[in-house]
Amino acid sequence: MGALYSVAEIRQAEQAAAAKLPAGALMQRAGQAAARIAVELLGDAPARPVLVLAGPGNNGCDALEVAANLAQAGVDVTIVHIACEGEPSAETAHALARARASTAAFADAVPDHGQWSLVVDGLFGIGLARPVQGSARSMIETVNAFGGAVLALDVPSGLDADSGAVIGPDGVAVRATHTVTFIGDKPGLHTCAGRDYAGEVLVARLGIDETMLPGASIHLNEPHMFEFAFVPRQHDSHKGSYGDVAVAGGAHGMAGAPILAARAALFSGAGRVYVASIDHGPAYDNVQPELMFRDAATHNFAGNTVIAGPGMGDSADAIRVLAKVLDGESPLVLDADAINLIAASPDLQARLSARHAPSILTPHPLEAARLLGVTAGVVQGDRLEAAREIAARFAAYVVLKGSGTIIAMPDGEAAINPTGNPGLASAGTGDVLAGLCGSLLAQGWPARDAALAAVWMHGEAADRLVAGGIGPIGLTAGELPAAIRTVLNQMVAQRPKRGGQPQS
Repeated sequence: MGALYSVAEIRQAEQAAAAKLPAGALMQRAGQAAARIAVELLGDAPARPVLVLAGPGNNGCDALEVAANLAQAGVDVTIVHIACEGEPSAETAHALARARASTAAFADAVPDHGQWSLVVDGLFGIGLARPVQGSARSMIETVNAFGGAVLALDVPSGLDADSGAVIGPDGVAVRATHTVTFIGDKPGLHTCAGRDYAGEVLVARLGIDETMLPGASIHLNEPHMFEFAFVPRQHDSHKGSYGDVAVAGGAHGMAGAPILAARAALFSGAGRVYVASIDHGPAYDNVQPELMFRDAATHNFAGNTVIAGPGMGDSADAIRVLAKVLDGESPLVLDADAINLIAASPDLQARLSARHAPSILTPHPLEAARLLGVTAGVVQGDRLEAAREIAARFAAYVVLKGSGTIIAMPDGEAAINPTGNPGLASAGTGDVLAGLCGSLLAQGWPARDAALAAVWMHGEAADRLVAGGIGPIGLTAGELPAAIRTVLNQMVAQRPKRGGQPQS
């Protein structure tokens, strides 16, 4: 459920299946599956014109099969085919013959009139390793200006199926409204640029037995992965039952960041929440007077789950406080300035690596790049690998923020989060996420479940706000904590029962 597979893993399964099937059977199945989806997308207008772009490789063969099937179903099909250099494969030759024998028309270029009900992108598949150039690039630019329904086969042409990055520094990729991906789902369709380019992702297994696919180490972050961690509250409990959270941050001019984190911790159920200010912070929060304010230099963090970094700054005082919490035995969430300070200090890195209590790091791409000593472009070029490397290096749970947030575990497991929207691309939303992570840790959640659930609920809360007309443009971080509270309580109410036994 929700498994994601690398290109290498898909190739392995494809070869194993092909060895047991007649030649070309997988491509024919792909063509049939995609044609059925195309007909569904056409709805009550199946006779309206469809443009099929077929490239020179296996993806183009799939596209030719789609075109032949659509034509057979009575669809008005036009094919633009980029022929391969040399002799085509037997499968491609067969698919091309089928398409030529059908009612489909062939064109040398994308026709100018362009009144298409649907465009099928079969230019390049998961094997593409270099930027799209020449006539294919022009076709992609034309398709992207089309503005209608676009169905990509396996992966939008020009998009890396593993990383979700557009291939090449000046590359282009098809912006699809729908992608039918074959055999198994791919991580690149759900992170980095993938969510913008893939549209709605549909998986066609092509009849391949699941035993031919390896055990997946990457999954979509879905509630079934953490839902048993939601525990209904007992009547016989008190504020001490739900943990203490301390947010260390708030240098001069940045007092709002730790307050946002603290409010998120409060609204997500932490028993007591402190704001430990680096500089002289406010005496109280007049919106949430339940929050307690302390001086970070003198606060006793023992017994607190600590969130370090929101608005922390880079002063000597900030470094001393960070070193103190790194040396402590409390669960720890590291965000923002705490990550930057660690990236700049081998001593702080060693303290982090030596910790025994759980640590969750929540970097954005530039902060992750500083930890790894690379550029943000390198991180975005392979977000999964970057998050996994940080997790392994520091024996920590890593939340690499961005479209399709990556949650990486120290053991190499990873998840890609499907919730959230562009409304989260605003100041302070990361502070709220850090506060939510810390709150769940304080309530006794395992670090893995806390990271997965916090990221999912953070995105789900933003999605519900947008569905209610709040954003995405102008959605603010301060609106998230109350929405997170609603999501959290609903998840607790829906918590599944183990083995049919009553919930405790």
